[in-house]
Amino acid sequence: MSPTALRIVTLVLIVGGLGPAALLACRGQAAERLIGLELVGATLLAVMLLVVQLSGESYELIVPTALVVLSFAGTLVFTRLVHEPDEEQEEGDQGDR
Repeated sequence: MSPTALRIVTLVLIVGGLGPAALLACRGQAAERLIGLELVGATLLAVMLLVVQLSGESYELIVPTALVVLSFAGTLVFTRLVHEPDEEQEEGDQGDR
């Protein structure tokens, strides 16, 4: 694939994929925001891989690889923070104090 075609694909992916994903990550219920967050991470990964392909430097592949790990860990943290505790657990915690 020619460098010009890769640049066009990258721009289309940024505009067509990252915009709606960021919008989804900023609005709605917690589950919808989580899906948007995952979609932003996947879109950024694809954009970074295309940029690495354009540059031709193989050592730059470490950045998308690290993004995959951090995106997964971020999703786990976000899910943990959004989780609402059960009423029984809240009552048990209040009785201990």
